[in-house]
Amino acid sequence: MPFSSDVTNQPTPRTRRHILPGFSLSLGYTLFYLGLMVVLPFGALLLKGTAMTGAEFWHHISSERAVASYQLTLLSALGAAAVNAVFGVWIAWILVRYEFPGKKVIDSLVDLPFALPAAVGGIALTAIYAPTGWLGQWLYPLGIETAYSPIGVTIAMLFVGLPFVVRSVQPVLAELESEVEEAAYTLGATAGKRFRLVIFPLLLPAMLTGFALALARGIGEYGAVIFISGNLPLKTEVASLAIVIKLDQYDYAGATAIAIVMLVAAFVLLLTVNLLQAWTRFYERKMS
Repeated sequence: MPFSSDVTNQPTPRTRRHILPGFSLSLGYTLFYLGLMVVLPFGALLLKGTAMTGAEFWHHISSERAVASYQLTLLSALGAAAVNAVFGVWIAWILVRYEFPGKKVIDSLVDLPFALPAAVGGIALTAIYAPTGWLGQWLYPLGIETAYSPIGVTIAMLFVGLPFVVRSVQPVLAELESEVEEAAYTLGATAGKRFRLVIFPLLLPAMLTGFALALARGIGEYGAVIFISGNLPLKTEVASLAIVIKLDQYDYAGATAIAIVMLVAAFVLLLTVNLLQAWTRFYERKMS
């Protein structure tokens, strides 16, 4: 019995081609580029660290000044990322759900920390929060030290980290179907319950992504921080500045040791956040 042409012409699983051919070659180029741009520099840094003995490495990373810079950097970055995670969602909600005059201007202002050189942002923040600045002149008499204090470091990290949260959450809010909220409303859910039980679980992975990006930017921030922090040893000196100071003193071993600590800390924090994202997606699939 002859076979019809529509059957014989169908490709078998072995002959079916991908929409984008050359997967193996593309994957090879991807791994090569990532290795050249990311893995190789970090590998060179770790290799540089192996030139030190364990005692030398511990001496550099456990000094009082180094430990103070770790604490200030990590705590300020965590605090700034947490605050941005809240207000970033708020700003994204306003930009997506409402129409109002000047919306395009506000939407553009969100990206301003991306476009500005970090030094420009630091100078602008110092002009506002310094003891003689626009806001500082009112805050300092109240005993609130903003510039040249840990608060100033956190403010700088808030400034540079906000766009990461807004731009991570905004597309998710834009694609969120209103029918889901309407169904919860018809079932009698209040506005608070609709956000907590319907919207927030869908936003959580994007919030964690924005939080992780803002955290990473805060840990590595240098330009905006050094202007408003005052760079006081043991008080307002961040880890990135400590590395630069070591380099200026030709203490390459000390700079390498501190850099390795910050690299490992950033990797562990980002890995933790990514694992939380994976757990969140698994929990959502399990509950759906």
